[in-house]
Amino acid sequence: MKGIVTQRVRSRLALCCLGIGLLTGCTHKQTPVQVPAPPAISTQESAGPDVPSSRSGERVETEKAPNEGKPIFEQTGMASWYGAPYHNRRGSNGEVYDMNAMTAAHLTLPLGSMVRVTNVKTGHSAVLRITDRGPFVEGRILDVSFAAAKALDVYLPGTAKVRVRVLEAPASLETGGRWAVQIGSFSDQQSAADLAEHLQRRYQTAKVLKFASPTGDWWVRVRVRDDDRGRAEGVIREMQESAAPAFLVRLD
Repeated sequence: MKGIVTQRVRSRLALCCLGIGLLTGCTHKQTPVQVPAPPAISTQESAGPDVPSSRSGERVETEKAPNEGKPIFEQTGMASWYGAPYHNRRGSNGEVYDMNAMTAAHLTLPLGSMVRVTNVKTGHSAVLRITDRGPFVEGRILDVSFAAAKALDVYLPGTAKVRVRVLEAPASLETGGRWAVQIGSFSDQQSAADLAEHLQRRYQTAKVLKFASPTGDWWVRVRVRDDDRGRAEGVIREMQESAAPAFLVRLD
């Protein structure tokens, strides 16, 4: 009798093990979500400057702020940061980029604009000067310097949601300006050259340039006749079906 019971128990255990194995084999694995990696942190950046730290919600004053009334313009979106590859290279405003200064890059704000940037999650904020153009990544509105990234809690995660308030601008945000279209990036020079040649044939009154970035990828820039914003926006609309993203850029 004891042998029969033992045999029944063993049979039930075997069936349980088989059932567990079948369930395990039918489990679907989740597809990993690809998120753009934050910039690589070099030794030079790790040893970076002393940037004032603050408690959550406390402002970090590192640039002289204009009188803050109602902002000229306000925008909320994702920010990233850029550092060593661009350090000591000339920026869009003609100055040499210093990753230890409190500056930022924006696609369309006039160069020299003063903005208050606030990390939506942590409340940390700082006043930055717009000195460069970027970020050339879809879905991002601002690229901050290395020093600003540490002050705004963007440094370690690589990206963060921020609120940008324009406090002061040297030119109108709505009218005037010199405008162009930047397209890319391309991993090889030939792809950029082929697109530049095609666009030059299509837009014969435009000036089409190709150039390499400090990180090794290639870009194409279309300067339309008279640097007119309306013409540049027309190129953007016509490029919507292209595989390479196109960005409207203010040159001044």
